[in-house]
Amino acid sequence: MSEEKTKGQQLQELLFNKRENGVDFMDDAELGVCDDFCEGYKDFLYHCKTEREAAAQALDQARAAGFLPFDEFGDQLEPGAKVYKMNRGKAIILCVKGKRSIKDGVRIAAAHIDSPRIDLKQRPVYEDNGLALFKTHYYGGIKKYQWTAIPLSLHGRICKNDGTYVDVRLGEEPGDPKFCITDILPHLALEQYTRKINELIKGEELNIVIGSRPFKDDKASEKVKLNILNLLYEKYGIVERDLLSAELELVPAFTVDDLGFDRSLIGGYGQDDRSCAYTSLVAQLDEKDSPKKKVWLSIYNSADNFLGSTYKPLLEKYAPLLNLDLEVVQGDGQNESSITNKLGNPADFDAFAINMVKTDNGASYTSILGQ
Repeated sequence: MSEEKTKGQQLQELLFNKRENGVDFMDDAELGVCDDFCEGYKDFLYHCKTEREAAAQALDQARAAGFLPFDEFGDQLEPGAKVYKMNRGKAIILCVKGKRSIKDGVRIAAAHIDSPRIDLKQRPVYEDNGLALFKTHYYGGIKKYQWTAIPLSLHGRICKNDGTYVDVRLGEEPGDPKFCITDILPHLALEQYTRKINELIKGEELNIVIGSRPFKDDKASEKVKLNILNLLYEKYGIVERDLLSAELELVPAFTVDDLGFDRSLIGGYGQDDRSCAYTSLVAQLDEKDSPKKKVWLSIYNSADNFLGSTYKPLLEKYAPLLNLDLEVVQGDGQNESSITNKLGNPADFDAFAINMVKTDNGASYTSILGQ
């Protein structure tokens, strides 16, 4: 026979946040929808490893969903109009005009689409000890030792001296060459092992190996560098001077894959913060009129100055912005029945906000909500 719950246990059950795994209350159909959504997310991660690539894909999807360029000098937008504004190819705003005045507030979902990476310096190509390398500086909060001895791909844009530009994405497709930052062999790393973890690999050591084959000409100098610049000229039509205004960066050349036997996790570069960027993008592209959520708010003591003059008015003010149908029930501060007797069918509500100030009878609420 189960023991009766104590007053503290009842309050814990009512008030404490229960950390639960969503899988426990989702059926197979819902899980299938989640898995399908993640396939689109994985594709976004793989093809959008830089701000430019993420903004470009967002623009393509927005146009396909009926978004039009925003014209600040054009006609006044009607409710439901979909417009976009691209900022120099590296950031994008999507907007759906609402029905109410902007004085009533706006809903904003924002996320950044840059991630930690290795950028090239303005004069990056040099030769040292028979190798051609890129000089770099790192961008973002990286653990530098994690970037050595892994395959890297080259992304970005080169603005040429004639005013044209060429986009670069090299190292992602099968057969593409890749790049790397070298590290010293373990049995030769005694000095390296004496460094602090944040200095294990120093910033000035993050140089990229890009070649080792010299140009065949006995009279030329820096022949490995010459051979690399010649290959770049043949492929992209650029000369070394064009790199001064180039925006080139190196990122992990990894695919985006399922992790674990159950495929329940995703491994891929740039999930901070493109996980938020993708979900925000999809939400905006799929934006439509959403049904209001009905919320039941109880205030135990209507005479409570803070709750009556601050808490309740704020909720009522922002309920339209949050798309809530708010029903406020105020008690007399003496017993729970002054509140619970006013609650009809709990199934009619999507959420409950119960203020428990000065009450010690949580069971009177849990018995109703458990119906």
